[in-house]
Amino acid sequence: GIDLAAAVTTTLMTQRPVKIPTGVYGPIIINGQAYGALLIGRSSSSIMGLFVLPGVIDVDYNGEIQIMAYTPFPPLKVEAGQRIAQLLPLPQISKGLPPAKQGPRGPNGFGSTGVAMLTMDLTTRPKKKVEISCVEQSITLWGLLDTGADTSIIS
Repeated sequence: GIDLAAAVTTTLMTQRPVKIPTGVYGPIIINGQAYGALLIGRSSSSIMGLFVLPGVIDVDYNGEIQIMAYTPFPPLKVEAGQRIAQLLPLPQISKGLPPAKQGPRGPNGFGSTGVAMLTMDLTTRPKKKVEISCVEQSITLWGLLDTGADTSIIS
């Protein structure tokens, strides 16, 4: 991963999450290629009582990357230059798909503009006609293709 440090000294006075600036701006370019990234906390941050909330940095984000973090044990001081998070670069697998919103991204962050990769109507499920036979008896029923369960029980 790529370590991220706090750009300014920040004191967390409550248990509420705060945005800590890094002074690092997107897009993330590695060997001339733009990447998205998963932002996660470093284990050393957790040990000191600072918990980084994971986040996704989109491939086309062009604002300052900020670290959202909280502590259950305030007050807690994060010094400028202290490495508290890391970026795990992610390849862009949705490159050929159209964006959910048209137009420029902007530097605001903390919102979704990406493609919804899966949407499913949860009120209807795919069903399959099944015939179960044993000896000289058979029964026909409609079963759900994917119930989300690991086991099917027929009674």
